[in-house]
Amino acid sequence: MVPGGRSGGLAGHLDGFVRAVREAGIPVGISQAVDAAEILTVVDLLDREQLRHGLAAVLLQRAAQRPTYDVLFDLWWPLGDRPAADPEDGDGTGEPGQSTLDVPDDADLAAQMRAELLRLLQDGDPETLRRFARDAVDLLGQGQPTPSGQSYFSYRVMRALSPDTLVAQLLAGLLGDSGRGGLAEQVARQTVRDRLAAFRAAVEAEVRRRTAAEKGRDRVAKNAVRPLADQVDFLRAQAADLAELRRAVAPLARRLAVRLSARRKMGRQGRLDFRKTVRASLGTGGVPVVTHHRPRKVHKPELVVLCDVSGSVAGFSHFTLMLTQALREHFTGVRAFAFVDSTDEVTRFFRPGVDVADAIARIGREAQVVGFDGHSDYGTALEVFADRWASAIGPKTSLLVLGDGRTNYRQPGVPVLAGLVSKARSAHWLNPEPRRLWGSGDSAADRYGEVIDMVECRNAAQLADFVTTL
Repeated sequence: MVPGGRSGGLAGHLDGFVRAVREAGIPVGISQAVDAAEILTVVDLLDREQLRHGLAAVLLQRAAQRPTYDVLFDLWWPLGDRPAADPEDGDGTGEPGQSTLDVPDDADLAAQMRAELLRLLQDGDPETLRRFARDAVDLLGQGQPTPSGQSYFSYRVMRALSPDTLVAQLLAGLLGDSGRGGLAEQVARQTVRDRLAAFRAAVEAEVRRRTAAEKGRDRVAKNAVRPLADQVDFLRAQAADLAELRRAVAPLARRLAVRLSARRKMGRQGRLDFRKTVRASLGTGGVPVVTHHRPRKVHKPELVVLCDVSGSVAGFSHFTLMLTQALREHFTGVRAFAFVDSTDEVTRFFRPGVDVADAIARIGREAQVVGFDGHSDYGTALEVFADRWASAIGPKTSLLVLGDGRTNYRQPGVPVLAGLVSKARSAHWLNPEPRRLWGSGDSAADRYGEVIDMVECRNAAQLADFVTTL
C-alpha cells in the first residue's frame, strides 16, 4: 500500500481518510481520530486487513456503517501494486499468494481465467482472490477509452467469467465424497455464496480504485458511497433499504418514551409549598436546606395523526405510521386518520402486534380514503376530518400531520387546518420534501407553514431530530 494524494505523508493521508468517513455521514470525533492515528503505530501496515479492522474498531459505532466504511477504505487504502514478474522465471508460480495466470493472445483468455477462478474459489484464500480480481479487471474490464482516460466496468468482468455458473462445480469440490443433503450441503452452499459475493465485491472495489486514480477519490466516493440508512430519503427508499430503515425507525419510539417519562418525572413537583418548607427549616436553624412542593398531576398527552397515504408519499407514510404505532403505549390515546382525497379513521388497523406493512395494505383495501379520483386533495380531506371527527382534537391533544402538501392545484383548505391547530395543545406537520421545494408547483407547504409548525423530515435522521424535540 502506498498512500498518497494529500501532503503530510501517512498522517496527512489518514487525515484525508477520516474526513471522507465523516463526510459520508459517519460521526467521527477528535478523540476517535486520535485513536485512529494510534492504530497506525500498533498494527502491521503491510497487513491490509489488519489495518482495515483496526481503523474500523475505533471509527465506527454501528454495524450498519460498515459497508460505507469498506468502500471508503478500499479507495483510500488500495491493494498495493504487484511486483513485476521476472521474465526469466518460467515456472509461472510468481510471488507467494498470487494467482498463476498466463496471458495468452487468443480467445481462450476468458476460459483460462474462468478455470483459474474456479480453483481460487475452491481454495478460498481472500487475498489471492482479490489479486485475481485485479488481474481480471485489467484484462477483461476495459471499455472504450474516454477523453478523461481509460474506462473499466465490473459488468464486463462478470459477464466474461460468469462466476454464478460455477456453483455446481464448487459444491462438488467442497462436498467431496460426503454426498448431497443435510447440514453439510447447507454449509457448503453458504460458503459458495459468501465466496462469490467476496469476488464480486473485489471486482467492484478494483474498478472504483482505477476510476479514482484517474478522476480523483473524492469524486468517485460521492457516487460510490451509498447513504447510511438514516440518511436515505423516505421518498426514494428502495426495497433493499426498507429493512434497515425499519431498524432505524424502531428505536425512535423508545427514545421518545424515555424523554416523556423523564419530563413527567420532573413535572411531578408543582409550586413551592412555603408552609412545609419553613417548618422543615426549623430543624436546620431556619435555613431552607430542603424545599417542599405541592404535588402536580402530569397528564399523558393524546395524539391524533393525520396521514397522506397517496402513492407519492407511500414510503414516507409507512415509516411515520410505524412510529405512530410504537407510540401508542406512551399516550393516553392515539387515533390515526388516513386520507387521499377523503379521510377515514384507521386506528383499528394498528392494534398491538400488527405489522405496519399489513396495516397499510388493509388501509388501501378497506379504508374509505378515496372519494373521487384517487389524487391527493388536502382541502377536501381536511374538511371531511373537521366535519366528522372535530371532537378528536382538544386542549390535551397533539396533532401530527404527515404529507408533502401537494394539492394537485386544488383548494388547500388552510382555514380549516388553522381551526384544527387552534384547538390542539400542539401541532406539527412532517414534510418529506426538501424545504427548497415548498411552495413550488402545486405545493401549498409554504401556506400551511403559516398556520402550523412545518418540519422537513426527509429521512430517519431528521425524524429522530424531530422526535427528540417533540
